[in-house]
Amino acid sequence: MGIFRDGPLGRRRGSARSEDALERLDARAATVARLPHVERTPVAHDIPYPLASGRIVRWFETNDFSYFVDNDGDLGGIWRGRLFYFFLFGDDSEILQTRGQWNREVSIERLEEILDHCNDWNAERIWPKAYARVRDNGMVHVVTEVATDLEPGVTEDQLSQLLFCGLSTGSMFFDSLDELYPDPVGLAP
Repeated sequence: MGIFRDGPLGRRRGSARSEDALERLDARAATVARLPHVERTPVAHDIPYPLASGRIVRWFETNDFSYFVDNDGDLGGIWRGRLFYFFLFGDDSEILQTRGQWNREVSIERLEEILDHCNDWNAERIWPKAYARVRDNGMVHVVTEVATDLEPGVTEDQLSQLLFCGLSTGSMFFDSLDELYPDPVGLAP
């Protein structure tokens, strides 16, 4: 469970158990306050600045996207029914990675088909990198990633383009999976 920008999820009052849960949620909400937010003053869009999670938060807010901060302090959101995370890696948090997760899992018996589809995609396109992981329960989990080293900094326009690139190309790959494996419940009887 994470914290959405508009407040904690699942607030209930009454029992001691729910009050304990409320305290834990309030503690997690403090994570949002600790994110390195960028000033709200106008920013020159053609000057590169160091990457910071606050800049990603500003991008969410500028585009009216809902987002959350999970228990580990990672930024994420749901786009077109799929979960995407936005990670900063490197000694100075200079590497931006947009990681998407397909909203369905696949039986282990289809692993070879999924790997073939990922390999075909990766051979024909630059973005996103697509791969599959087998979970402990034997189900196949499909993931996309777009990563960029931004050590020299990034302009607002470049950052926006990179974030949209991660979301749109990840969604395109997941759409291709939906075409290969249509959801039977989504089809008319």
